[in-house]
Amino acid sequence: MKTTKIMKAARSALACAALLSPVLAYAEILAMANYESKPGQTPRKEGIAIIDVDPASKNFGKILNDIPLPDDLVAHHIFYNKDLSKAYITSLGNGALHVMDMTHVPYHPKKIDVPDCKVAEDVVFSKDNKTWYMTCMGSSNVIVGDAKTDKQIKMIAADAKDAFIRYPHGISINEDIDRIIATSTVRPSDLGDAGETVTVIEASSGKVLSSHKLSDKPSPSGSAPVEAVFLPGSNPPTAYINTMFGGGLWIGTWNAGNKNFDFQQVFDFNAVKQGVPLEIYFSDENDRMYITTANPGYLNIFDINDKHKPSLIKAIPTAGGAHHVVITPNQQYAIVQNSFLNLPDMSDGSITVINLKKLEVKATINTFKKQGLNPNCIILMPKWHHDTAH
Repeated sequence: MKTTKIMKAARSALACAALLSPVLAYAEILAMANYESKPGQTPRKEGIAIIDVDPASKNFGKILNDIPLPDDLVAHHIFYNKDLSKAYITSLGNGALHVMDMTHVPYHPKKIDVPDCKVAEDVVFSKDNKTWYMTCMGSSNVIVGDAKTDKQIKMIAADAKDAFIRYPHGISINEDIDRIIATSTVRPSDLGDAGETVTVIEASSGKVLSSHKLSDKPSPSGSAPVEAVFLPGSNPPTAYINTMFGGGLWIGTWNAGNKNFDFQQVFDFNAVKQGVPLEIYFSDENDRMYITTANPGYLNIFDINDKHKPSLIKAIPTAGGAHHVVITPNQQYAIVQNSFLNLPDMSDGSITVINLKKLEVKATINTFKKQGLNPNCIILMPKWHHDTAH
């Protein structure tokens, strides 16, 4: 009797182990990273790599699939539409936009005709997934596209003295207040003629409403606002903006009375000896904010329970050119891609894995770096993607 019970218990344990073993054996978190050759590397190469970024996986750091891109594309950023069925790849070189059907394997980027756009940067989507908006830094405009057909609908541009779009880079949309914020950054040919403003656009009409200076220094300050991101679910609506050359973190708070934003600086990266703040991300609970600085490379973790007074919890060194970040679905790890425009001291080429529970570096992926390549952007594959702010 006792032996029978032991045998049954053993069989039950083996059955559980059999069910669990495939899960354990195939643990993985997959990301896409578009890459290009480092300066001086020949022949020049570009592509999109699917890489395993799970430190617990047997394939950690390995490229599992490689999708070639034209070697003159200079692919820059990757964005998903709202239902994650398509990936949009912006480029600084030949061809502003490529779109990749994520429901069909093998993946194949398709060039989209956007003749009015030069040096494409960021893309955002309407909540109904019908419209996209893309900043074009080289042509100083914003292109509005049909997200079903991926054809251009209109071009947003303005040159009025008090409301203009110049070298737009970052863009964020909040349809609850019918507003878009776009940043005025730098001339793409040489990173000169830096801007100092963000432009507010009426989303429904494309009308340019106003521009706002983000610097306390005399004009032209050259602060170069770069990324603007609305904090999901914030009330009143609130956007965070980094000034790339000014070294500041600014906040724009919606003023329902005058139907515009009040802007103020809420953190100074210069005070912590960091420069070139770039990307902005949030935790799922929107109580933590993650900001990269490229020179030197850091991931900065902020407490934003008081969103008007971000408190720096810790700055964790990564490598030169810290740029885009993905957060694993369990929010245990932040994966930081270290390369920014192939610039000196800001193009390490590695990927840093940070343990967000212990606030320390867990591992470094040198897969691209060893091949003379720089990853330019990183985004989780749709199965693991959970970023609602971008």
